[in-house]
Amino acid sequence: MSTVAQGAKPYYFVPQPSHWPILGSCALLLMGTGAAFWFNSYPAEIFMGDVGSLALGAALGIVAILIKQELLLPIVGGVFVLEALSVVLQVGYFKATSGKRLFKMAPLHHHFELIGWSEPKVITRFVIVAIIFALSAMATLKLR
Repeated sequence: MSTVAQGAKPYYFVPQPSHWPILGSCALLLMGTGAAFWFNSYPAEIFMGDVGSLALGAALGIVAILIKQELLLPIVGGVFVLEALSVVLQVGYFKATSGKRLFKMAPLHHHFELIGWSEPKVITRFVIVAIIFALSAMATLKLR
């Protein structure tokens, strides 16, 4: 049953001018976080860890909800989806086959390192794949 009274228009949040400084400062914080890790390239001296990566993931999710493009989030984050899926597949295959492994190690980037790829090579290939996923998601948007 709908919470909107019959005949009434649904309520949509429209940001007021007083909200823009808050939204802008949040955007600047996200950009600053990304810039910090841009300068922390190979060999990394600081690792983001779960707190930073989960916060950035939550921010991406919130942005997807705000712009009403929730279904594009798994495409934009395709590399992250593949990384998580590789763990699920590895555990499921390990249990189903009584100890055999699908990958040398999960998540997927460790598998590539164990087959002989250097860390910069893995990172470069994952960035290329991430760009392809992002461009394919952008291609589905309607340009107005």
